[in-house]
Amino acid sequence: MTTNDTSVRTLQIPTWTRSTVMKVWAAAAIPMGILAWVVAPLLARTFSGPAALPRALILTLGAGLIWQFTLVLIVVRREQGSLRWPVLKKALWLNAPISPRTGKRSNRLWWMIIPLMVLLALEEVLPALPTPATRDSGLFFGSDSGQAFMSGNWVWFVILVVQFVFNTALGEELFFRGLLLPRMGTFGRADWLVNGLLFACYHLHEPWVIPQTFLVDTFAEALPSRRWRSSLIGIAVHSGQTVFFIVIALALVLR
Repeated sequence: MTTNDTSVRTLQIPTWTRSTVMKVWAAAAIPMGILAWVVAPLLARTFSGPAALPRALILTLGAGLIWQFTLVLIVVRREQGSLRWPVLKKALWLNAPISPRTGKRSNRLWWMIIPLMVLLALEEVLPALPTPATRDSGLFFGSDSGQAFMSGNWVWFVILVVQFVFNTALGEELFFRGLLLPRMGTFGRADWLVNGLLFACYHLHEPWVIPQTFLVDTFAEALPSRRWRSSLIGIAVHSGQTVFFIVIALALVLR
């Protein structure tokens, strides 16, 4: 066994204080709020037409999600002294789900992703707080102007795909289930519940989704990621939305 193999086996994930958890959470949440409510309107002034604000929001929030990915790497590098894949894999729970009964990895647990995706889809049918029309992406892309903007627009399709990927696999889920959740032992057995609450309240950039995000995502992503000690569960479940939205965006481009 090499020295590197030994260091990975003995790698320890620290338990953060509640203050540290909140500071790292703020480092991800506050920039998203500033980008959405301050930077995006300013950037929109440099664009023209009905797609001005939607384009600005896509760019600014995409930048915020990329920052979350960068933040994860910064924290792990300072904590573990390395960004080698074996280190990242263990430090961020990027492993197959682990059975709480046997303590061993179980590929059969991957099947739980299907009902969890169905549970997450229920978020779309729950009563929601009013969404500002100018910030309702579904309303924009469903409008004549939104469809005309996306028709044949491969550049913005690629930009949207990048945002979608960082929104789930490399951004939000990696940050909340991979970085925060394994280090929230200070909250005891309620760590997954607090993680779900922090994830919901992180949505300062779109606060109208906070209630249903807490009610659904907590049980569809935070709880199973904690129970099976695998951030890949949350990433896979959340990525179901990514695939759906990429298909919709592609259909609009091909119109």
